[in-house]
Amino acid sequence: MYLHLGSDVVILKKSIVGIFDLDTATISKHTKNYLTLAEKEGRVVNVSYELPKSFVVSIDDGRTIVYISQLSSQTLLKRFYSKFM
Repeated sequence: MYLHLGSDVVILKKSIVGIFDLDTATISKHTKNYLTLAEKEGRVVNVSYELPKSFVVSIDDGRTIVYISQLSSQTLLKRFYSKFM
């Protein structure tokens, strides 16, 4: 099954490590450092150029990718647990 992250981006549900709220997760210095490093390494994919609200960490073929989404983490979690998505 797939999870729609916004725009035309979908990823496999089984590849998802976590779904995070951008406002609350980036309070931590460690999370900020992780996102900065991921960006420097080219592992960040902006799903939309609208105001970002969440990020999704996934592992696909041994490569960690961080998706920045305009959708809230609550919306993504609802989609994740939906039987129809």
